[in-house]
Amino acid sequence: MKKISYETIYATLSAINFDNKDIMDELYKEIHRNDERKAKNAETYDAIHDAVIMGLDVKPQTCAEIYEGIKDKLPEGVTRNKVQYALTHLWQDEIVKIEGKPNMYRLA
Repeated sequence: MKKISYETIYATLSAINFDNKDIMDELYKEIHRNDERKAKNAETYDAIHDAVIMGLDVKPQTCAEIYEGIKDKLPEGVTRNKVQYALTHLWQDEIVKIEGKPNMYRLA
């Protein structure tokens, strides 16, 4: 079941003052089960932001090239995949993605 379904069920049961605490607690846990992981990932991406942006240039580079240039500045455990996710999904106002095989990235 999708998270939105659990949220809808939870909201509906709350609206009718459903009083089975065990069920409401279970729904709440399911809705929020990934919150801790998401918060940790957000902290990681905040921590690598400056290194990634400083590793970019006006000349397009692949993720592998960017990662090789900044890997010593990244916190321990940050992989190339995390850098690639950040380049592809985060900070779109600062990064230009150039589609291709492989994709390339440069400063905006």
